[in-house]
Amino acid sequence: MSNFARMLAALALVLVLAWIALRVLRGRLGRGTGAQAGRAGGNGEALRFVRALPVGTKERVVLVEHRGERWLLGVTAGGISTIAHWSAPATALEKTLPGGPSDW
Repeated sequence: MSNFARMLAALALVLVLAWIALRVLRGRLGRGTGAQAGRAGGNGEALRFVRALPVGTKERVVLVEHRGERWLLGVTAGGISTIAHWSAPATALEKTLPGGPSDW
């Protein structure tokens, strides 16, 4: 019985150490991503998701914005393709598209 109790104690110790290690790693990765996003967001470097439209079971058309430009991307299981690119600000883009992004 004492061997079984030692085994359970050792297992509990390993699980607690693994949980602590995962929390520390998550904290470090989360802070690094947040700090980078904060720096990038200040000068327009961040990639911003605008809208997505599913066109099949695994296919989507995605509108993203980067540095004030908008990109229309086709996303499939096999890869990502550029469909269109606009260098105009978002307000001008919405005026040029029929119906605007709200109709997507």
